[in-house]
Amino acid sequence: MPDKKITVLYVDDEDNNLVSFKATFRIKYHVLTAISGEEAVKLLETKPVEIIITDQRMPNMTGVEFLEKVLVKYPDPMRILLTGYADMNAVVDAVNKGKIFHYLAKPWNEEELDMTIRRAYEVYLEKIRLREMNEKLSVSNDQFEFLLRQKLLS
Repeated sequence: MPDKKITVLYVDDEDNNLVSFKATFRIKYHVLTAISGEEAVKLLETKPVEIIITDQRMPNMTGVEFLEKVLVKYPDPMRILLTGYADMNAVVDAVNKGKIFHYLAKPWNEEELDMTIRRAYEVYLEKIRLREMNEKLSVSNDQFEFLLRQKLLS
């Protein structure tokens, strides 16, 4: 799986930021962009995503509201919040309601954001691996219980 590109969804209401993000990261990652939370939700219905990065200050739906909405239907992608404002309430909401992995200030620093995406992906892979192990363990327990019942009945 090392040759697979990480799929990153970047959500921002400013077109210049979307273009800049895509230009910066399109070589390293499979980059999807959306100009609103609504557009991003539609995109998530059609494309699997590992990392979601969203701006906080957007019209109609804030970044936290978007992440809360995403969390219900798509709990696996790691969530990163960007904001250009020192709005601690938004950060606290993002951590508590949107279950974000990380918070970064805008304008973002390329190296810091790249490192955050990579760390988030490592956590994402670990989360998926643990879920798969738990599912296998659950099946093994069911099989063991069945065999034990058979043994007791005979």
